[in-house]
Amino acid sequence: MKKPWVTISMVMLIICGTAWGQQTNLYDDRPKITVNGEAVVNVEPDKIVINFGIETWDTDIVVAKQKNNEILKKAKAAMRESGVPEREIQTDYLSIEPRWKSEYRKEDFLGYFVRNTVVVTLTDAAKVEKLVTEVLQAGVNYIHGIDFQTTEFKKYREQARELALKAAKEKADKMAAVLGQSVGAPIQINESHGGSPWWYWSSWSGWGYGRNQSMSQNVVQNVQGSSGEISETISLGKISIRAAVTVTFELKK
Repeated sequence: MKKPWVTISMVMLIICGTAWGQQTNLYDDRPKITVNGEAVVNVEPDKIVINFGIETWDTDIVVAKQKNNEILKKAKAAMRESGVPEREIQTDYLSIEPRWKSEYRKEDFLGYFVRNTVVVTLTDAAKVEKLVTEVLQAGVNYIHGIDFQTTEFKKYREQARELALKAAKEKADKMAAVLGQSVGAPIQINESHGGSPWWYWSSWSGWGYGRNQSMSQNVVQNVQGSSGEISETISLGKISIRAAVTVTFELKK
């Protein structure tokens, strides 16, 4: 009466043994070499978005608003004189807020704070420094953000990726040659997405204006060296678009 259970147990052992054998066969025991490749493509930005902030206050709400309007009027005049088209000057945010020294008890009234944010879009990076200087001189309080962009980012990112793959292959060839071996076909390719894929460096980046500066493409530019190595230099007025890959090649004697 116990024979069926014995048969089932034997079948399960055979199935498990077959599965284990298949898993064991999946292990790739070929000699391999894994290398990293990095590359950077330097591009002139063709779109610059600047976020300016104006803050004024007074115990009289009408006066606080008038002060803000006067600065805004002067700032817009400076923008137009710098060659910014009217359509590229947009009001992004406006708020009026009463404040007290004791916000909880509403005691010791400070006044009405008026905040106005204006977004300006440029297509010439050479105009940025002059525009920023003149707008701050007109009374603008803050630079909330400056974003340098390229409208052909995808194109340049693909170029950087291709260079990174070539750099990885070059590095693998040189390392294998030192060991008296050669590199075969790629087995696995991974692209690194850590950090921002682009950066910007400019001489005005050290200015201390504003309490909420945000320059998303503002770091020292990197330039590709031999065999995928990255060396540090400074190049003003360039966006650096980076690509990084990790490639595993088959290693042959």
